[in-house]
Amino acid sequence: MTGARGILATGKATPRGRFPHARVSGDLVFVSGTSSRRPDNTIEGAEVDGFGTTRLDIEVQTRAVLANIADVLAECGCTLDDVVQATTFLVDMNDFGRYNAVWAETFDETGPARTTVAVHQLPHPHLRIEIQAIARIPNHPNTTATPEEEQ
Repeated sequence: MTGARGILATGKATPRGRFPHARVSGDLVFVSGTSSRRPDNTIEGAEVDGFGTTRLDIEVQTRAVLANIADVLAECGCTLDDVVQATTFLVDMNDFGRYNAVWAETFDETGPARTTVAVHQLPHPHLRIEIQAIARIPNHPNTTATPEEEQ
């Protein structure tokens, strides 16, 4: 892939494998599956009390995932407004309504195309959600506006 480059975002959790946070190719940014994991490997939206009782909050995790994606996109010259497609992986579809409500805080019907699927599990038992995204870099030399965008 000539001209493609991997991006490791500053101050973000290290990927749990040999892959970048995102890969830029031409005017597109492909964001790897992103969770609510913090740089210290703790998980936003996961609390364990002194008795070992775990509380996992899909709303907090969803906001953290979107914030992590926004940080990765910023390193590529994009914002969440530039996302054109997203795929969400939920461990429990009973979380769909609360995840969807948080999604609507950021996006509306003019936002990215989106697919949401249920998965058996994610790489840590406290993770309830992971999102991958594709964004288009604005004002990139390879970017040509559609007639609707020029208006």
